[in-house]
Amino acid sequence: MTKTKKLVIALGLIAAVAAAAVMLIPQVEFIVGGGLVNIGYRLQDRLGKYDLQHDESISPSEIWEGLMAQNDLAADVRDVFPRTVRHPVVVILACMDARIDTSELVGDTRRYYYVVRTAGSVLAPAEQEMLELAVLNGVKVVVLTSHSDCAAEAAASKPESREKFPALTELMDERVHHVEEFLARPVIREAMEKGELEVKFARIDTDSDRLVVGDIEATFPTPSVSNEPHVGH
Repeated sequence: MTKTKKLVIALGLIAAVAAAAVMLIPQVEFIVGGGLVNIGYRLQDRLGKYDLQHDESISPSEIWEGLMAQNDLAADVRDVFPRTVRHPVVVILACMDARIDTSELVGDTRRYYYVVRTAGSVLAPAEQEMLELAVLNGVKVVVLTSHSDCAAEAAASKPESREKFPALTELMDERVHHVEEFLARPVIREAMEKGELEVKFARIDTDSDRLVVGDIEATFPTPSVSNEPHVGH
């Protein structure tokens, strides 16, 4: 047997062992899958000039057409490779900021997560009821988040934007109060007392997606009105 054939066989055996490890060891399979997902994100991320580009000449109708074309392609792929149906066990409350990607946040594309997205991570009464319903349907962990460099927080801290966006800034002023209302709801309180539910607070570092776990006040800081300019998203 030639050295070339031996090398090919050795490489084949290594590939077979690696494939078996991926298929038989859940941790390895999860990590490899996460790596592939991240590669996909990074490949698309650099294509700023492909479509939906930030160009003043592009019209809303052109953007919509591009979005629909992408949806058609994604749906075709979904038809060929259907996803597994799972029952979520976690709820994540997150700001609507596009920089917060919940799949990247938890490194997991599986459907174990309900995601509630609002401006400034405000937990208004309707969202409180949705989270309560989720808990009744089997959710065991609720993660309430905010994030650094938040435009809603910035708006609530400047007199001119507070005047321009009164409804938003009022909700931002009452964020902690709404969270306390949620924690006091009978279903939520009883589930926590029985050890059937945990509610966690975390502030997201927008640049790294790292969760910085803290208390209510650290996660939802009270707006400090200032005249200093702010550039955010």
